Amino acid sequence: MVAFHASALDGVARNPALPTPLLLRLLACEGGGDGPPRPALRRARLPEAAVAVILAHPNPGARIEFAISARAEPSQRARLVDDPSPKVRAALAYGPEWHDPRTTVAPLPDDVCARLLDDSVPSVRAALLDSPHLGPSFVASLATHRDPAARRKVARGWEKLPTGERSALLADPDPEVRQAAALGECRRDARVTAELLRDPKSAAEALRHGILHRADAERCLAGRTHLAALAENPSLPHDLVERLAVDPDEDVRLAVSLRPELDEKRRMSIHFTVDALTRGDVQWVRDGLADPEVLRRAATSAHPLLRRTAAQSPHLPPDLLDLLARTEDQVVDNLLGVYHPDTPQEVLMRVYARLGGTFSAWMAETHPRFPREGLADRYADHPDGNYRRLAVRDPAATPQLIERLSHDPEVWTRQAAAEDPRLPLRRLREALHVPELASSAGANPALPEDKMTAVLERAGVPA
Repeated sequence: MVAFHASALDGVARNPALPTPLLLRLLACEGGGDGPPRPALRRARLPEAAVAVILAHPNPGARIEFAISARAEPSQRARLVDDPSPKVRAALAYGPEWHDPRTTVAPLPDDVCARLLDDSVPSVRAALLDSPHLGPSFVASLATHRDPAARRKVARGWEKLPTGERSALLADPDPEVRQAAALGECRRDARVTAELLRDPKSAAEALRHGILHRADAERCLAGRTHLAALAENPSLPHDLVERLAVDPDEDVRLAVSLRPELDEKRRMSIHFTVDALTRGDVQWVRDGLADPEVLRRAATSAHPLLRRTAAQSPHLPPDLLDLLARTEDQVVDNLLGVYHPDTPQEVLMRVYARLGGTFSAWMAETHPRFPREGLADRYADHPDGNYRRLAVRDPAATPQLIERLSHDPEVWTRQAAAEDPRLPLRRLREALHVPELASSAGANPALPEDKMTAVLERAGVPA
């Protein structure tokens, strides 16, 4: 297949105006062993006829793509639970690899997860337990499952478990389950913490979270063992916190500076340094991203990592959002652009201007508040092609401007223009035969049906 024919076919596969008969034809093709184009398999709101074609597709790769589609309904993907290929079932069990924090992936039904957990193939069971998309009710049901790996999974959500299930997991016959349970229980029991400290595999986490006997803490200080973890421990006596605040290890001092009980004056008196690009994931702030008091303490702090963690909350009230938007911190700007629904336009534009072509810039550009009006007047003649591309977003951009931009020296600008339905039909037809524009032109919703059909014909998709 000629390269740009394949590219145009990928574009047609994601074209929102693709008629159902052509979609079905596209999905049925085997593509020389590669299966249908991936965009066709990952479309949103696939009709039942299309789902039926995918489920029966002879190429397991096609079924895998559907199994990991974030746009497919869980009830549709769930129909692969009896697929003959273990790879397909494992893909279904893990689910979509989805990293957009603005979108959540709905979990598979509990009964389907239960069947996958009882699958005869170990890789399917392991994929399910590794999945980030399991529903809370299903996870809770794992406490009494016969598979120790399932019981370890539920033990990690210790705080949500009833007392009876906690007791059972602490006495579990599997040592790894008991250890996972103990790492949850040590947050309230110094005796359990002391036991975990004897095991090098669990010592650091127990020091970070567990209730400590003073003698154990002093022993770690004397031996300089896991001091950065110890510095985070909420039960650490005040005088030992003060000793760690002047420790020669910079990581230890930084950990102390992030403790929740410190007032702002004491926090900022500690000598620490923070890298300009360190994201900031302070646990007590992350745990309180919906708590107004926690957010206010973190967002108004002079500590960069507290502010950066607070910037990950979609619940920031307007005054704190405005405050963080004025901090002149690039990481804060990035995080606001990703997480907050009301991020100011000027913040989004700062991220875009600084990071064009990166994930953060893409998140800023796709943010609902990213500006549209006036972009053509401001940027159509900008010396930077990344800005000229923004002119295509303007609803007031004329067909003549869109056509002009489809000839732009910058390929990203040409592609954006080729996908815009205002592009004159003559130029759209021409773009279908330009290698770097073929995919964008194929995805243009103004592309006539006969031209979509012609793309399938040229690409050798059987009728």
